[in-house]
Amino acid sequence: MIILFIPKSLTLENSRPIDLAALVQNKLRLTRSKQALPELGVLENLFDCLFYSSMCKEESDLIRVTITLINPDNPDPSPPHHIVPERWSCIAFDRKIPMTTKSLAKLSKAADPSSTSLAVYFDEKGRLYVWGMIDQAMHYQNFLNYESDMYSEQPGLFQVAVSDIGTLHVFFDYELLATLKQNILVKRYLDVLTIGPISKMMKKNADFLKVALRSYIDQFHPTEQYAEWEEFLDSLWIQTFSRLLLKIQNYQHGGAILIAADTIDLDVKYKIHYDRLAQAMISHAKASIDEFVVENKIFSDFKKGKRSVARNTYQKETQSFFDKKGTSDEIKGAINFIASQSCVDGVVLFNQNMVANGFGAVLRAKRMPRKIFVANTSTATPKSLVPHDPKHYGTRHRSMIAYCWNHPLALGFVISQDGEIRAFSKIEDKLIMWENIKTQQYRTSRSQRRSQG
Repeated sequence: MIILFIPKSLTLENSRPIDLAALVQNKLRLTRSKQALPELGVLENLFDCLFYSSMCKEESDLIRVTITLINPDNPDPSPPHHIVPERWSCIAFDRKIPMTTKSLAKLSKAADPSSTSLAVYFDEKGRLYVWGMIDQAMHYQNFLNYESDMYSEQPGLFQVAVSDIGTLHVFFDYELLATLKQNILVKRYLDVLTIGPISKMMKKNADFLKVALRSYIDQFHPTEQYAEWEEFLDSLWIQTFSRLLLKIQNYQHGGAILIAADTIDLDVKYKIHYDRLAQAMISHAKASIDEFVVENKIFSDFKKGKRSVARNTYQKETQSFFDKKGTSDEIKGAINFIASQSCVDGVVLFNQNMVANGFGAVLRAKRMPRKIFVANTSTATPKSLVPHDPKHYGTRHRSMIAYCWNHPLALGFVISQDGEIRAFSKIEDKLIMWENIKTQQYRTSRSQRRSQG
């Protein structure tokens, strides 16, 4: 007997809003079973309206808007015991507005999705309406994009973001459930930056950070164990690189990043030597360790019965706090500086110590593999690989494929104008491509966290 392995697909082609509606309804039944849930027809109408709204324009601009499905009669059924000042709130209109492509187009001009969400619900006949607006959405986005370490609770049953023509993203708390891109339903994102061969290469490229911090810990904090900080350093680097990819993605210009050991087969139009991002990460890691150590000392003293903090300890705590904040801002500035270079045609070039060595680079390697393999898993196991013809891809992708095929130590990322991010590397004798890459820090939804707790 022969058993054929069929890899679980990341995407479903020839999809429509009704397919997204079915996926969301199933998710609701699994995670929100104790709440009043919309029928499939309501969800289908919701996604239909959003899908067609994405093709409209308002004052010559495409519609970009986020909606939250939330009950106006009970918008906050389970408030936390401690409500932080920056928590969301619902601001109701004096009347309900029927949800149509026209009304969404108008309201989108007053509801920047980076800071505001439209509150949407349905009546007893299943008719959708907009009943208000939700503020403070930027804290949620900052968390997803690694700009903040603080959770920001999200309201309602779920959220839907319209980011481009025919492109809908559905979020359940901190979990990206699915994305509908025109006729492609993306059901799963690959976490290649933390799992698999891409992750191993990225962590290897973070050696500069680890060497610097091992020396710093040995010299200034000998009681700390370096091994306990290594995971933190890996996370710092992966998060920083994710933020760089997200920043380039947000330009909607398209771009590419190449991490290479040398400049063979490269024509770098604008050569630079910019190591500030790497140095800022080192400084931020040092400040983080300093802050942890001094706070741990204060806590230890408190447990021993001390009720006051020594002036020297207080000064160290204050200094480490401002150092950490300052270096965090420095990282953000360096990311923005490098990301903007991607708007020039060509590749942004890094060496393996993550020093930016130029932009506008042209990849000169010509020899192409006869086929490439698209991975359906982060680990790129043999059974998860699907062969593709590289000729089916555009110029930017083909040049990256050729370069990585001829330079096995290279690691390439291509960001399409539509926001799709793909990674390329030669693993053994195959050129592997990963697509639908996870770059935001999605977390398990609150209902799943309760069941697992």
